[in-house]
Amino acid sequence: MTIRRSITAALAATLSLSTSLAFAQSSGTPMSMDELVAAAKAEGQLTTIALPHDWCGYGEVIAAFKAKYPFLTINELNPNAGSGDEIEAVKANKGNTGPQAPDVLDIGLSFGPAAKAENLLMPYKVSTWETIPDSAKDPEGYWYGDYYGVLAMGVNKDIVTDVPTSFADLKKSEYANSVAIPGDPRTGNSTMMTVYGAGVAAGAEGGAEAAAAGTAFFKELKENGNFVPVNGSAQNMAQGTTPILFDWDYNVLAMRDKLGGNPPMEVVVPSDAVIAGVYVQAISAYAPHPNAAKLWMEYLYSDEGQLGWLKGYCHPIRFNDLAANNKIPQDLLDKMPPAENYAKAIFPSLDEQSAAKAVVADSWGREMGAQ
Repeated sequence: MTIRRSITAALAATLSLSTSLAFAQSSGTPMSMDELVAAAKAEGQLTTIALPHDWCGYGEVIAAFKAKYPFLTINELNPNAGSGDEIEAVKANKGNTGPQAPDVLDIGLSFGPAAKAENLLMPYKVSTWETIPDSAKDPEGYWYGDYYGVLAMGVNKDIVTDVPTSFADLKKSEYANSVAIPGDPRTGNSTMMTVYGAGVAAGAEGGAEAAAAGTAFFKELKENGNFVPVNGSAQNMAQGTTPILFDWDYNVLAMRDKLGGNPPMEVVVPSDAVIAGVYVQAISAYAPHPNAAKLWMEYLYSDEGQLGWLKGYCHPIRFNDLAANNKIPQDLLDKMPPAENYAKAIFPSLDEQSAAKAVVADSWGREMGAQ
């Protein structure tokens, strides 16, 4: 069963649960929210990693968390890191209780089970646990889905007058020196899934076949001069260095808002491959501030935290539960992309993602001339 089908089925159930309890990470013994708040206050700090403020509305989410719990200092590490960088930060700081050791992680779906297998994560079930679909969480609480979106192209319309609508269009000579991806697919989930999407658009099956075909697609773009070996960003978009760039829809939509029409930007979901991605939250097994980490998770999975992500154009994992209980303001729904953008979404399974990552790890550097 694909992640998409299982998520859809699980989210159809509209469950509600009191938020009065938090669950201890190992014994499952209930801890009251008052007790958790007191324990977090005693720690005094939370260290995050890889949370850029323009990603999924994290700037406002972090600000709201600070306002609610002003006794915590938020130490933000390497906002532009990829999922692989987050895992390496945990490994590198196993015995370190200083400011370089992350407490919490926000990583691509495939990184969750892998990190659990390496004993890098601490189990913890938030009080809204039952409203998270079973297909998007580890049954023991080591990791759980937080939000999802689909891959999209941001297009600088000052430079690109004929806006592409598909991966296939990007091979045209008119898009010379134009196409960029968020980073290295060997370390970043959004870039990995962009390569995967290019393979699906080329007609490949999922998993390893999609990764191989996607790598071949970007190698061809590089050889014909259409690929720009620079990370896609709002600055590079505005300057015209990367007039066509890929990223998750919520990042591209936030970029569009940030640019404010200067230059005018169009957001396009490729018609030949609608690839959706789920990210997951987890607590480091070596977290110096485990109670602050648990309090952070409680906030993220509360109605308030989930709506904070929605304001950043992400579909929070509890979206259907919130919608069924009429907890989503209409103005937020009106700002989201049309529902048809998601109708053909493909959620690659964990096995497919693992197979694809192995292919990219082995071939990307060789095929693209990147070390």
